[in-house]
Amino acid sequence: MKVLVIFGGVSPEHDVSRASAASVLRNIDREKFSVTAVGITKKGRWLLTDASPEAVEDGSWEDGDVKDVLYSPARDGLGGFYIDGKRYLPDVVFPVLHGENGEDGRLQGMLSLAGIPFVGCGTASAAVCMDKAFTKQVCASAGIPMADWIFVTADEVFESVGLAVERTEKKFSYPVFVKPANTGSSVGVSKAGNRKELVCALGEAAKYDGRILVEEYIDGRELEVAVLGNGKAEASGVGEILPSRDFYSYEAKYVDGTSGLVFDPELPEGKAEELRKTALRVFALLDCRGLSRVDFFLRKSDNAVIFNEINTLPGFTGISMYPKLFAKCGIPYGELITRIIMLAAEERGLRGENG
Repeated sequence: MKVLVIFGGVSPEHDVSRASAASVLRNIDREKFSVTAVGITKKGRWLLTDASPEAVEDGSWEDGDVKDVLYSPARDGLGGFYIDGKRYLPDVVFPVLHGENGEDGRLQGMLSLAGIPFVGCGTASAAVCMDKAFTKQVCASAGIPMADWIFVTADEVFESVGLAVERTEKKFSYPVFVKPANTGSSVGVSKAGNRKELVCALGEAAKYDGRILVEEYIDGRELEVAVLGNGKAEASGVGEILPSRDFYSYEAKYVDGTSGLVFDPELPEGKAEELRKTALRVFALLDCRGLSRVDFFLRKSDNAVIFNEINTLPGFTGISMYPKLFAKCGIPYGELITRIIMLAAEERGLRGENG
């Protein structure tokens, strides 16, 4: 089976994507899959590379032997990727991409036009799950418990930040969380403990997106559940994040390297099963496919399970929670990659469509 691994991209999560892709390239079963790698530079150039996983991870792959890659969305026998004028049509694309243009439905739509199977959610599901505001609106309609929030636009921030602050303070007491609607890996996310910090947080979030969420602060434990499957998905056990900073920021995830991960943590009776069931419910509600990581808070005051967000292309780095959770379930890293790829082939084949 021909598998195309795509990594990099123009989003702020470019470096995380490279780290994830390096891990995938190290562990994918080369006896089952013929692997081709295409990297997208930070400027958006698509390049074929045969670089080592180490070169992919540190970014030096761009200095090696690379070739430009073009793409045709046609379905008339001419669709696919073109390298030196020769057509390459993979059986499955594994988009090891995070954030903008990678997991927000854009790449999924592009591949769907040519009918190329790909790992992960379809176009609509990927777009909704990537946008935290849309995710909240869909989940709220189904009664999924979540942190309360208000929606702010970047235009509001730039034109009259005082009004945005006033709306926030009318709704919430400090601290609050401020999040760009369409980033992952906690890029642009801030915790604001007063008015001055809120103004700074809104400005920071507006750098990354025109849509911003301001959320109430939940004093709770940070818990995650991994999900694998298509129509009949399975949930992993529960993992707990012990952030090395005030919250699980980008730096706490990828820079410090000191945040703790606890598997099957001690929880109040029945809460582990509630977390797993809620993760599967959210996965199904948002029409997810293949894989996702569902993040929660367990509120300390009453042990309520609070849904935080869903990540449809979770990190695959050496410290990422998703593969570690399934390793604890008896599915080692390499086998997990194989199952994810086969789920993509099965899903697109059985349904007769690629979106």
